[in-house]
Amino acid sequence: MANEVLPDALPYFDKGYEEPGVREAALKLVEEETRRYRPTKNYLDYLPAAPEAVFLTPVLRAEFERIRKAQPMDILSFKRYELPPPLAGQKNDMSAWMDSVNNSSAQLQHQSLRIHNLELLETYGVTAWEQHVKSLLKMHEHQQRQLQQLRQQVQEVNWQRKTEQIEAGTEIATLEKEWGSLVAKNYEIDRACLELEVEIQQLRLSAAERGETVPAENGISTAGAE
Repeated sequence: MANEVLPDALPYFDKGYEEPGVREAALKLVEEETRRYRPTKNYLDYLPAAPEAVFLTPVLRAEFERIRKAQPMDILSFKRYELPPPLAGQKNDMSAWMDSVNNSSAQLQHQSLRIHNLELLETYGVTAWEQHVKSLLKMHEHQQRQLQQLRQQVQEVNWQRKTEQIEAGTEIATLEKEWGSLVAKNYEIDRACLELEVEIQQLRLSAAERGETVPAENGISTAGAE
């Protein structure tokens, strides 16, 4: 693959990471790289702007506008819970009294619903809460099982990576040892060849001094000096 990266390291097999100077050298490389790729304040400029308007409701827009203008927050209004009678000038107005009665009926119905909800909560609240707790426990157990599975998968990946690295490291060490042995043998062969060449030259010189015919390297015999 074009984007595949093959790191030249076997951390489960390589040794020497704790030797003096190794950590300092690694930190120096990291520092050098961070100096070349120093982040800026606007390092996200290349990304498109987030569509904030999608998440803003009219209430949020109004609240953000209030905060922008540094205006105080409105206090909680209890006007809807008040039961005002008709104004002094509307004592004989039937519609004003009907509005007050309707308001009172709405408030009474609201309080009645609150009392009814409290009674339902008192009757079924404990059971509903127990069911909710059971649901939460099931969710927790499910998440714990998923977490355990992920940890097991991570451990299996680490064990597989360790096994592969140990096998690869052992093979590399064996090949490196064989390579060193072959290099040493080649060196010994080269040295023996040089020694033989020197010995041949000495024999040629001795034979030449005695006037003997010495075969040349190209196979043509030559006579010794008279």
